[in-house]
Amino acid sequence: MRKQKKEIVAMLLAGGQGTRLSPLTTQLAKPAVPFGGKYRIIDFTLSNCTNSDIDTIGILTQYQPLELNAHIGNGSHWDLDRKNGGLHILSPYVGAKGGRWFKGTANAIYENMHFIDSYDAEYVLILSGDHIYKMDYSLMLKEHKEKKAHATIAVIEVPWQEAQRFGTMHVDEDNKIYDFQEKSPDSKSNLASMGIYIFNWKKLKKVLSEDERDKNSNHDFGKDIIPKMIAQDLNLYAYTFRGYWRDVGTVESLWQTNMDLLRDDNELNLYDSNWKIYSVNPNTQPHYIGKEGKVKGSLLNEGCIIEGEVVNSVLFPGVYVGHHARVEDSVILPNAIIEDHALVKKAIVMEDRVVKAGLQIGKNNKEKIAVV
Repeated sequence: MRKQKKEIVAMLLAGGQGTRLSPLTTQLAKPAVPFGGKYRIIDFTLSNCTNSDIDTIGILTQYQPLELNAHIGNGSHWDLDRKNGGLHILSPYVGAKGGRWFKGTANAIYENMHFIDSYDAEYVLILSGDHIYKMDYSLMLKEHKEKKAHATIAVIEVPWQEAQRFGTMHVDEDNKIYDFQEKSPDSKSNLASMGIYIFNWKKLKKVLSEDERDKNSNHDFGKDIIPKMIAQDLNLYAYTFRGYWRDVGTVESLWQTNMDLLRDDNELNLYDSNWKIYSVNPNTQPHYIGKEGKVKGSLLNEGCIIEGEVVNSVLFPGVYVGHHARVEDSVILPNAIIEDHALVKKAIVMEDRVVKAGLQIGKNNKEKIAVV
């Protein structure tokens, strides 16, 4: 079914299992994991699309999609409930030749080529649902068109000791990519791929079809599609991003990125009215700090009741901290209860969990983040 033409369609990869975030992702898709006191991880990518005037988005789900789908709804919270375009959930499906799960990031796009074709798109923006950042994709598209690129890949300079955690790009003086290394211990570049790509749709469609016939392929953008496009001597360019960007794919990085919000010099700035981060907010009571309650350097949200002490922590809606309890350097997810005289230090307390009276969590942990 042909729809009104769109210059660009975004495809948001949200189907990964997120094993490194376990147990937070045992029953929850990684993009739906709570972040920053009142958001889900996926809110940042969706808000970036809205703020960049990209109004047609396919969200590719697969693993534990129930809560993610409920959060996204019809997209109205991000102004994406459009008559033409808007937000669409794209799950694995059964066709005339049977059904199958997505085999990789590239295969997920291949299986949904008809969705992009239905908007007669010239460009496709590929996004990941597990990163925290604010980015104007329209500027990246502008540079993509100016350089007459077949593909543009967003990159960020990372410390050399961390380069092996990422796919890295080798570029010439004009930022043209001539080589790519996927998470190599011998990485010779520290320009890390951010998992954000803009492709000319006709060219990508051809490469995806070739890749689908390759029995040795992992059907992955980093491992297969990008190296194949470089091997075909196509015009691939790096787009250098110089803002705050964090991959929150591990418990440690998720905790640290939450803690970054508490810094006086935090670069994410959730209070920037020119680049709002939208979400689905609960309709609940105001927070309350009791007569003996103390809060210092922390984010509190609606419905929290604080009778004890909270220091340098992020509390989601509905959290209760009992008398003489102390929460320090921690992230407390919605509706968790910290009972009287309990101690929670350098930890993530999961949604609806109860920390029993007098229990001490993380007291002796100096490095590892406790998840309860």
